[in-house]
Amino acid sequence: MTGDAPIRLVIADVDGTLVTGEKILTDQAIAAVHGLHKAGISFAITSGRPPRGMEMFLKPLDLRTPIAGFNGGAIVNPDMSVVETRVLSEEAARTAIDIIVGQKLDVWVYTADQWLVRDDTAPHVAREAWTVKFQPSVVTAFTDAHLAHAVKIVGVSDNHDAVANTERVAQHDLGERAAAARSQPYYLDITHPAANKGGVVDRLSAMLGIERASIATIGDMPNDVLMFQRSGLSIAMGNASDDVKSRASRVTDSNENQGFATAMNRFVLRAANTGTVGAAP
Repeated sequence: MTGDAPIRLVIADVDGTLVTGEKILTDQAIAAVHGLHKAGISFAITSGRPPRGMEMFLKPLDLRTPIAGFNGGAIVNPDMSVVETRVLSEEAARTAIDIIVGQKLDVWVYTADQWLVRDDTAPHVAREAWTVKFQPSVVTAFTDAHLAHAVKIVGVSDNHDAVANTERVAQHDLGERAAAARSQPYYLDITHPAANKGGVVDRLSAMLGIERASIATIGDMPNDVLMFQRSGLSIAMGNASDDVKSRASRVTDSNENQGFATAMNRFVLRAANTGTVGAAP
């Protein structure tokens, strides 16, 4: 989707986009968001992270808009009060777990307020806990009670080809019962079918009264393409795959080279200052 409307809202992915590979929010990124506020442009974040895993961005970015966690599975206000959640059906949740385990990936389950794992020494658990700033609960099995409240199920593996293959299997086998997309090369996120980043654009557009043509989106992973398709201006990070880049209207530098700040200054703030839309360098 492309258009000529001025940008009034930016929606940014977090990991691989807003922060560096070491999960650092740089001074340049903070300054760019403050520049958006100064220009009268709203700023929102969306991620596969749980909402409380993005709470650390509230103060430095002076966030004023709803936060879309779990790829839109849970939307909260800046004070962390819940606006809405979208829970997987128990049948879809159980099928998702069977697919992930069958493909030999580790599996995590998130409810609105819990992160459940079977082994807290498994790959990426410690790193994820450091990233989101809270610890998981260890369970021996995922019960019906857990799955009745599952907002997101994650397949985890350092075999990136296996994660990509599991994505294809999950999309085929789950069909319209769930959304399945990689949020990182090593993470496959499975959520309610309406909990995807395209739906985040639609939901924030309605909540904030901003037409989609006036929304810019920025991200780096396949699950960000859905929001690219729903926004007036889409920006792929330099660290994105060639396929993701081909789906965006603009491409910026990598998240290790201030790509987010560069994109805001080059494609959004410059456009706001000059009266053009999505200005190229």
